[in-house]
Amino acid sequence: MAGTDFDIAISGAGPVGMSLGLMLAARGLRPDRIALVDAKTVDQVRSDPRSIALSYGSRQILEDIGCWPVPSDPIHQIHVSRRGQFGRTLIDRDDYQVEALGYVARYGMLASVLAGATERCGIVSLRPSLASSAQEREDEVELRFADGTSITAGILVQAEGGVFTDQDARAQRRDYGQTALIATVTMSAPVPHRAYERFTDEGPLAMLPQDDGYAMVWCVRPDTASRLQTLPDSDFIPALERAFGGRLGSVIAVTPRVAFPLGLNAHEALTRRMVAIGNAAQTLHPVAGQGLNLGLRDAAVLARLLASDATPDKLARYAAARRDDRGMTISLTDTMARIFASGPAGSPSQAALGLSLALLDSFKPAQRLLADHMMFGRRT
Repeated sequence: MAGTDFDIAISGAGPVGMSLGLMLAARGLRPDRIALVDAKTVDQVRSDPRSIALSYGSRQILEDIGCWPVPSDPIHQIHVSRRGQFGRTLIDRDDYQVEALGYVARYGMLASVLAGATERCGIVSLRPSLASSAQEREDEVELRFADGTSITAGILVQAEGGVFTDQDARAQRRDYGQTALIATVTMSAPVPHRAYERFTDEGPLAMLPQDDGYAMVWCVRPDTASRLQTLPDSDFIPALERAFGGRLGSVIAVTPRVAFPLGLNAHEALTRRMVAIGNAAQTLHPVAGQGLNLGLRDAAVLARLLASDATPDKLARYAAARRDDRGMTISLTDTMARIFASGPAGSPSQAALGLSLALLDSFKPAQRLLADHMMFGRRT
C-alpha cells in the first residue's frame, strides 16, 4: 500500500518470520516493502544453542528460498517403543524414497542462514525493536514500539513465539502436567542417524542424533523434573538409563539440564489486517516434533496468497486453507500427549499404545500415513 511504510510487517524474526519474508520476496514482493521486527539482535538469535527437528518437507521449503543446506544431522530411521510393554515400530527412510525423514539442527545455525539470506535480499530488518502494541485501522495497521516510535503496514503478521490473548474465546488450551528436560547426552554405542521416541510412565523420552551425541527431550511430571534437574550426574545418569534402556549402550556424559513446562495453546488469530502464524498461533507438545514444521507450512501458504495481492480478503482465505493441516496436526499431537505420553504401566492407554506400535510396524499403509503427515503435513 503506497500510503503505508510497508506492505507487510512481520513481528517476530525467528525462523518462521524470516522464512515468510524470504518467501514473499521470492514471489515478487519488493523486499524494501517487507519489514522484519524483533526484540533480539541477529547475534543473539545466532547464538541460540537449542536443538530443533526439521521434517523433510521443511527442508523442501527452505530449499525453495535458497536456505538449504543448514548444518544438521539427518535422521534415517525413527525407532518408537514403550518402556515395559511389547510393541515397537521402526520408520525407515528407504520405505519413502527420501534422503532423510528429517534433520536435527541448532536453532541458531538455522537462524544464521536465514538472517544472511534476508540481509542479501534487502528485506528491512528492525532489530532490536520491542513491539508494544498494534492498532488496526480501516486501511492499515500501526505497530508501536517501546521507544515511542511506530511503523504502518497494510498487513501485520504476528510470528513471535507463544503470543496469545485471554480474550480469545476460540483458543484451545491444555496443561499436560508435564515438564520437558533438555540436555545433550553422549552414549557408548550410538546408532548413526537413528532417532528414538521412548514412551515412559510419565511421558515421552526422545533421543535425537546430533553431532557426536544425542539431543535429549525427556517429558516428565513437574515434581520429577525438579528432582531430576538438580541431581548430580552420578545419580541422573542411572535414572536416564533406566527410563531409556540399553539400545544405545550406557550414558557416558550429560550436559546440565534445562526445563520448561508443556501445554497446548492454539487459536485461529485473525482480524481484518492481522494474522498469527507459527508459535504465535499454536504452541504444541514436543512429542511429535511438529512445532517449527507446522509454522513453516503456515508461512508457505500465507506467502503464496499474499504475494499476488496483500489484501485482507487473502487472510480469510489463508485461515480456510490452513484449517485441515493445523487441525490434524494439533489433534494428533494433543492425542499423543494426553493418551499415549502418560499413564501408569499396565493401564488401558499404555496397553493400547503397545498394540498400536505393533500394528504400525506390521501394517505399512498406516505407518505410511503417519510418516507422510510428519514429513509433509496435510497437503493443500
